[in-house]
Amino acid sequence: MKHKLLYVIAAIAVTACNSEKKPVQKFIETGYMDSSVKPGDNFFRFVNGKWIDTAKIPSTETGIGAFLDVYNITKNRLHTILDSLTNSNSKKGNIEQEVGDFYASGMDSSTIEKLGYDPLKPTLAQIDAIKNSGDIMKFIADQAKLENNLLVDYYIGADDKNSKINIAAFSQTGLGLPDRDYYFKTDSASIKVQDAYKTYLKKLFVLTGDDSSKAAVEVAEIYKLEKQIARSHKTNVQLRDPQSNYHKIALADADKQMPVIAWKTLFDNLGFKADSFNIQQPGYYTKLNDLLKAIPVDTWKAYLCSHTIMRRAAALSSNFVNAQFDYNKVLTGQQEIKPRWERMYWSTDGNLGFALGKIYVKEYFSADAKKRIDELVSNLQKAYEARINKLTWMSDSTKKIAVDKLHAFIKKIGYPDKWRQYDVTIDKNKYYDNLMSCHKDDYNYNLKKLGKPVDKTEWGMTPPTINAYYNPTFNEIVFPAGILQFPFFDANADDAVNYGAIGMVIGHEMTHGFDDWGSQYDKEGNLKNWWSHNDSLEFVARTKKIINQYNAYTMLDTMHINGALTTGENSADLGGLNLAYDAFKLTKEGQDTTKIDGFTPDQRFFISFAQIWRDKEKPELERLYINEDQHSPPLYRVNGPLSNFEPFYKAFNVTPQNKMYKPDSARVKIW
Repeated sequence: MKHKLLYVIAAIAVTACNSEKKPVQKFIETGYMDSSVKPGDNFFRFVNGKWIDTAKIPSTETGIGAFLDVYNITKNRLHTILDSLTNSNSKKGNIEQEVGDFYASGMDSSTIEKLGYDPLKPTLAQIDAIKNSGDIMKFIADQAKLENNLLVDYYIGADDKNSKINIAAFSQTGLGLPDRDYYFKTDSASIKVQDAYKTYLKKLFVLTGDDSSKAAVEVAEIYKLEKQIARSHKTNVQLRDPQSNYHKIALADADKQMPVIAWKTLFDNLGFKADSFNIQQPGYYTKLNDLLKAIPVDTWKAYLCSHTIMRRAAALSSNFVNAQFDYNKVLTGQQEIKPRWERMYWSTDGNLGFALGKIYVKEYFSADAKKRIDELVSNLQKAYEARINKLTWMSDSTKKIAVDKLHAFIKKIGYPDKWRQYDVTIDKNKYYDNLMSCHKDDYNYNLKKLGKPVDKTEWGMTPPTINAYYNPTFNEIVFPAGILQFPFFDANADDAVNYGAIGMVIGHEMTHGFDDWGSQYDKEGNLKNWWSHNDSLEFVARTKKIINQYNAYTMLDTMHINGALTTGENSADLGGLNLAYDAFKLTKEGQDTTKIDGFTPDQRFFISFAQIWRDKEKPELERLYINEDQHSPPLYRVNGPLSNFEPFYKAFNVTPQNKMYKPDSARVKIW
């Protein structure tokens, strides 16, 4: 799922652990509906139209909607928790003390202001002492241990072709703008972002002691260098092909091919004990090797300074924070910076998230809620198996393998069974030092995995996160407690509401196991073809139809959705809708016709589905997402799948006279 910047959720929130019985009719917000719009013309507006027309985006936000509503509920709960921990006298070293003191140190704005950029001065002095490419690579390794990944970006995780063992995988990086294409676009909106980025870099140099003229020269050189780096990058669409992004290489061979990077020395400095690794995008590292020879060391030093300051700006005094926000304002349209406590909540969750999450779920996620979600997941699996077995385009042999993969899903709901332990030193008066302690711990935590068996109990999201995901190398579906709240889920809601919302989310993540990306992994999580030749050709042809469908959609008047970039998410939206509806029809209510609020169970199912994507965004953010995000805009996350779905046509009497109508032969049917 991974919906954009995670803003989510609904006004009448009844939480997953709230035992107070609420009237069923409250789960569908009829006041947001626009009855002047026919459901078959624009269902998104039919359900959400009055809300869209009247909703005001707060100055501290880039958008507003269902996700933001849920986020606000969750952040306020966590705010209460963090404030209580700040004022407690917890024993040194336990999670309450670590979480509370970390948050308190971030809230100590007086000390942070007095320090200015003093915490960063030793690092900037290290950059100033650099004399050659060897020094550059040594500095890069040292900074990686503090999670400041410069020029080399990597993760340690399951080997795509041997998913039981952890490997180091290196990917393209090195850019300051959101994506390679931003360096080559010449439209006015892109130029505005480019200029804002250059202004941001210049401010950072001036804030750290350079005069304006020198800063301008440095920025020009840095931007020129980044543009050269950008030419070596694969596009966002090219990055969606896991086979073409797998290049396992012997360390000795990489060392010979790219001697300036000096991979063996880099691995020694990183503490990596491995004789091979995966270079996901070799073209980038080949180019980096050449640039390390060709670009003057002073330009590299300016580059390292700028990127280091950018990475640390949020932890420094307000002049650095504001410089960062001024750039972000142009990029996303956000007009006012979020209050400090909210930024520090994000920092706490980002650095000690499983400790914070353990405290959160004790109070806000019940065993009953977890049990209900377990039932939903099981019903969705049954529905998926039935759909696979009924497919007319897939052979029996491939169907059997697909069903085996479906039943092999690891299901993670709410929170981990085994909690991560942190090895950190947290001081209530030293925010920057606390961050560095957390970064060191993260580095060491991941370093210990290298070459070791994969631990498939590990989670990739913290429990309060309002999101969900499918991980192909684990073959797992994960639903943190944060998203298991209304309007996605409520234990008191009728089945139509829950299956239309969280049921669709569950089905969406399941379908990712069989989308254009996930379908290339087997049930063990290995990048391995398990398709017959003819089945594979048919799958590609059906996927091409969904690409073409979304290519035709436009936003902001002229910007087309990139159907190739959004293929996986669009397929998962369609699959999730199919599965959730089939599973809903297995329930007692799904087989009934009793109306609530004047709507049949089927109609409530589709209305609930449209409610969760209620969303209104700043134009700047919409533009950024269309360029970068693998998800389609909310309007088409609703109308796109529904236009392909016969039960929707029946529920709302959609006919050829309606704008969303497509003849059966034109509808996309995959799973």
